[in-house]
Amino acid sequence: MTVEAEIRRAVAPMVEDRVFPDEAPPDTSLPYVTYSQIGGRPLTFLAGLPDKRNGRFQFNVWANTRDEANALMRAIADALELDSVLQATPLGELAGALEPETKLRGATQDFSIWFPR
Repeated sequence: MTVEAEIRRAVAPMVEDRVFPDEAPPDTSLPYVTYSQIGGRPLTFLAGLPDKRNGRFQFNVWANTRDEANALMRAIADALELDSVLQATPLGELAGALEPETKLRGATQDFSIWFPR
């Protein structure tokens, strides 16, 4: 399974399957989650290829209220950290966000995730 499929497996139950790479379709019901790979740590060996890759993934939660966005991001962080396949490590705490046009409240957090090559 791809890392994207594993992310969906781990996160989708918390938002009724509203998990999207990069951005959500217009008129998506709240709350929802978007994620993007924003880098990672390359592994190199003198001989052969490593069996794992590392990605830095940013997760964004969008909701109607700050409390809802923060609570959902904390639940997602717990799920990612406890998932034996993703081996996620937070790279900082959550940060709040406000979308000025829609007035949606958001929370964002970055994770390091190891996954099979």
